[in-house]
Amino acid sequence: MSNRLFQGVIHQMKDAVDRIIGVIDENGVIISCSELVKIGETRQGVRDEIAYMTDAVVTGGYTYRAIGNSAKAENIVFVEGEDKMADKLATVLSVSLNNIKSLYDEKYDKASFIKNIILDNILPSDIYIKSKELHFATDVDRLVFLIRFHGKSDMLPFDMVQNMYPDKNKDYVISVGEQDIVLVKEMKNYSDSRESEKIAKSIADTLGAEFFAKVSIGIGTVVDNIKDLAKSYKEAQVSLEVGKVFDTDKNIISYENLGIGRLIYQLPTTLCEMFLQEVFKKGSMDSLDREALTTIQAFFENNLNVSETSRKLFVHRNTLVYRLEKIRKMTGLDLREFEDAITFKVALMVRRYLTSKPVKF
Repeated sequence: MSNRLFQGVIHQMKDAVDRIIGVIDENGVIISCSELVKIGETRQGVRDEIAYMTDAVVTGGYTYRAIGNSAKAENIVFVEGEDKMADKLATVLSVSLNNIKSLYDEKYDKASFIKNIILDNILPSDIYIKSKELHFATDVDRLVFLIRFHGKSDMLPFDMVQNMYPDKNKDYVISVGEQDIVLVKEMKNYSDSRESEKIAKSIADTLGAEFFAKVSIGIGTVVDNIKDLAKSYKEAQVSLEVGKVFDTDKNIISYENLGIGRLIYQLPTTLCEMFLQEVFKKGSMDSLDREALTTIQAFFENNLNVSETSRKLFVHRNTLVYRLEKIRKMTGLDLREFEDAITFKVALMVRRYLTSKPVKF
């Protein structure tokens, strides 16, 4: 990455500096240069000589200076010429590239630091020590978005999201899998889940419009302490998994809005099987045909209102009542009764959960 970083700066300075300038790596190989044909050439002996010098090294028509500490320098800058101007330019170039590299390394280290936190690869006691070293604010409100890409694309998922959040010190883009990207975003004056869902929708819309990428986004909860980022990440994971079972038509799922689906998802499958067997007569749910299931779904969507449901289904009120009575006889539950309706709703969700995660014998 340093090669690209150095080359980008040198390319911008090329027109301002009327001399050949470049950078040598730890092996003495030119990795960046204003004259591209020189990249890959080796400057023998320069590294050994510069290690014992605190000042510039002038040899072979070029002036060399270390980037950072001379004895430990990984990279060396060079400027064409052996005069005072070449020395000044080498000094300016050395200082500039050293500062840029330090900022980049700090940014990279912070991203790696956050990745280790969310993946539980760092001890809690080390989190605060490392955050002080990196000058990382630990008590800022942050939120984890887990962006899952579906299908292949010519552009890497990480690059797509990074393009949306370039060069930011407050928001971090982290790759946690081939198709999974994490965005850790600072949230100032956060109000409720509607705000985070609005951000997620903007991300999904932008990725779809600019890169033709289809994504699902799981949203954790806002945390005000850096060590809790792992918790927010796990919540974002659960959001995607639960949404895949209970909210198949949604591509943005917030942990705060999972409702009873979150509870069901955490139950053992054997316990779910027992629940269905106790609530229903054997085979009663399986005996429901498509018409019955459509009626039940519409009845729930219309808040158990008979008149409104019959209107939405384009059937007579008496026809709907007949269907509900038929369902009561088959299942033993009267959907017109609030408690029975709740039991039936939960049972449908439990069955859907078991279908996605069958019991293992």
